[in-house]
Amino acid sequence: MSTLRLTAAQASVLWLTRQMVEVEGAEVPFFAGVWAIFGHGNVAGLGEALAGRQDAIPTFRAHNEQAMAHAAIAYAKQMRRRRAMVCTTSIGPGATNMVTAAALAHVNRLPVLFLPGDVYASRRPDPVLQQVEDFGDGAVSANDCFRPVSRYFDRIARPEQLLAALPRALAVMTDPAECGPATLAFCQDVQAEAFDYPESFFVRRVWRIRRPGPDPREVDDLAAALKASVRPLIVAGGGVLYAGAEARLGRLAETLGVPVAETQAGKGALPWDHPMNLGSIGVTGSSAANAAAADADLVIGVGTRLQDFTTGSRALFAAPARRLFQVNVAAFDAHKHGATPVVGDAAVVLEALEARLDGWRAPRDWRTWATSAMSAWNASADAATAAPPGNALPSDAQVIGAVQRATGPDAVVVCAAGGLPGELHKLWRTARPGGYHVEYGYSCMGYEIAGGLGVKMAAPDRDVHVMVGDGSYLMLNSEIATSVMLGLKLTITVLDNGGFGCINRLQQATGGIPFNNLLADARGETPPAIDFAAHAASLGARSEKVAGIAELEAALVRARASDRTYVIVIDTDPAISTQAGGAWWDVAVPEVSERPQVREARAAYEAAVKDQRIGD
Repeated sequence: MSTLRLTAAQASVLWLTRQMVEVEGAEVPFFAGVWAIFGHGNVAGLGEALAGRQDAIPTFRAHNEQAMAHAAIAYAKQMRRRRAMVCTTSIGPGATNMVTAAALAHVNRLPVLFLPGDVYASRRPDPVLQQVEDFGDGAVSANDCFRPVSRYFDRIARPEQLLAALPRALAVMTDPAECGPATLAFCQDVQAEAFDYPESFFVRRVWRIRRPGPDPREVDDLAAALKASVRPLIVAGGGVLYAGAEARLGRLAETLGVPVAETQAGKGALPWDHPMNLGSIGVTGSSAANAAAADADLVIGVGTRLQDFTTGSRALFAAPARRLFQVNVAAFDAHKHGATPVVGDAAVVLEALEARLDGWRAPRDWRTWATSAMSAWNASADAATAAPPGNALPSDAQVIGAVQRATGPDAVVVCAAGGLPGELHKLWRTARPGGYHVEYGYSCMGYEIAGGLGVKMAAPDRDVHVMVGDGSYLMLNSEIATSVMLGLKLTITVLDNGGFGCINRLQQATGGIPFNNLLADARGETPPAIDFAAHAASLGARSEKVAGIAELEAALVRARASDRTYVIVIDTDPAISTQAGGAWWDVAVPEVSERPQVREARAAYEAAVKDQRIGD
């Protein structure tokens, strides 16, 4: 058997370069690059190996480990899980900085390979710098934090363990049902150890993303349920986009006359003006979609995990005799909420379903109602996003309207946390798939700018508009500098409402006093006057602060002409949110309080909880 004598780090990098994936008939590298912040736990081993393979797999330097992982995850999301990236750090804080991002990838079912450095397998110099010691377990390191937020976890304590661990990791990352982050905690001494690896281990391999078909009996059951329904509704989730099923869904919905509502991950599955698209659903849903959800006698989830924002905390699908079907490639999700499961790839299932429904259409009055409801919602959305009169402080919705008017149909909007995702879910009009990139599975503050960078890497020909609140900006903004360094232009609109405006509104809605959310309500002698435009300029971006929507629209024109990342800052009203649409959300209110407002909120909460459908 022919062998290659390589260090474990060199073998890992060489193996990564030989893994291909089939995308739209072409074979391309599965790993588009490596994000690396080097330290003593990976610079000598993986750093040397990556430097020697720069021609085959590029390495990108970031400024924050969590941020670079967000960029890698956003890249995979924008590529619809067909390609991915690698992230490597030293041991200790570099590694644990990525744990939040690993949780985000796990929740959102997105592939990323984490290669954090680890302690010495030999334990000769223990405890090494940054080593976390467990007094009762000598086998534990800080990297064990990755276990609950990784779909696959292994610790590489011998060079030959890579022969099994690397293929297992990639098998998980390319499996549509199991997809998520894989972590190989890489002992730093092992990275530098040599082994005679079989040459066959490095043979070029092409991975194909499977499209598992459903059990025909499950499709028969779904077809029969549709034929028996009078008010059917499809809920489109991210699985529609990952399966490339959006065109099939659009054709099926129009042919059958079945309205479609979209989750955060599924938004953009249909063009916003598709005749059967009712828009967003749930807590941040349109009035049209939520009215349909409340009245539907059959709800069909396609590629959604049915989180609480989608279901109105299990109170939205309210029709007494309604049935719920779940089409999902993951059986774990297909069985949620007592649904009748249809386990399989969304595109394959929809194709099979279409063949069984030839000639059937939803009742005319249901189709007519859907068209009328969406027309009324569009009028509400237009009103919410219109520029305010005079010099009034704008709402988030009005800023969204200005950004929307300044963008072309190919633009991508990126967001993650706070009040903006809710407003965007309701109001952003997505013209084509991939134009809406909002991370709302983990709703992670700080994802926005780093995520925008990953989106731009995946879609360099599309304008990328990041919308971020001042709170998220302050949490994680370092990758503005990375975007400038890499020549990857972003347009970033910072909405400054003086703190955490979204949670301040929620605090008061549950009866609480304004406390510790807005800067004005936090402990301190004087709220800081933060110059976000100056800060962005210090990171290398072009920037300006504007006063009002008219100035914002003019600045967006300048941003579009800019040759580098452009940051626009605008003050917004923290108290205003779009009142149209929406649904109840289960946020527990204190059962006992001295404040009458809290007691009133608790009474309303107890009444609303009675509408939840648990176990059905």
